[in-house]
Amino acid sequence: MRSSGRGSDRSGDVLPRSFFDRSAVEVAPELLGLWLYHGPTAVRIVEVEAYEPDDPASHSFIGPRPRTKSMFGPPGHLYVYRSYGIHWCANVVCSRPGVGSAVLLRAGEPITGEALMAERRSPMMATRMLCSGPGKLCAALAIGATHDGVDLCGRGSALRLVAPAGVDTARGPAGWAPGHRDVVVTRRIGISKAVDRPWRWLVASSPHVSPRTPRG
Repeated sequence: MRSSGRGSDRSGDVLPRSFFDRSAVEVAPELLGLWLYHGPTAVRIVEVEAYEPDDPASHSFIGPRPRTKSMFGPPGHLYVYRSYGIHWCANVVCSRPGVGSAVLLRAGEPITGEALMAERRSPMMATRMLCSGPGKLCAALAIGATHDGVDLCGRGSALRLVAPAGVDTARGPAGWAPGHRDVVVTRRIGISKAVDRPWRWLVASSPHVSPRTPRG
């Protein structure tokens, strides 16, 4: 029988919208260590990728389209899309409205609700594999099409990004500030354009990151 997780501290602060009102490249590494809640489940973010409007690999590169509308919306919302018609992927919208800047949430460490995540993925799956990829993360947290455009900044929102209690978001994330020895910067994976841009950040010591981890 799996445990229900190690518990969570809901006294942490929901991030203010101003936190996201910057480029995705600035916001992305500062998401490491923050907690993403959805109902009774939560993960600690351990891997992210940035996508900017001048980026050929970004959905915003060709400008706004009906399916990418949320990516051009206000900062602090979710942009959710379906990858290859199979997996849902969640992105945190950054910058001012109309820009098309976002951070893909690539992987997370289960913090609470691990048993429910396992039911959604596979009861026999190793904990480290539950959220070790963007599609896996969304499946474990039950994030789908209905969450496209959700506001992450409201305390009453279905999904929330939270800084754990005692963490000052103005001074960086929960123990993994940019430049910290445990934060690795690599090129992005799973794309065929702009592959050399070093816009992927991950917590090197975490067993919950994506299996493919190129260095440099």
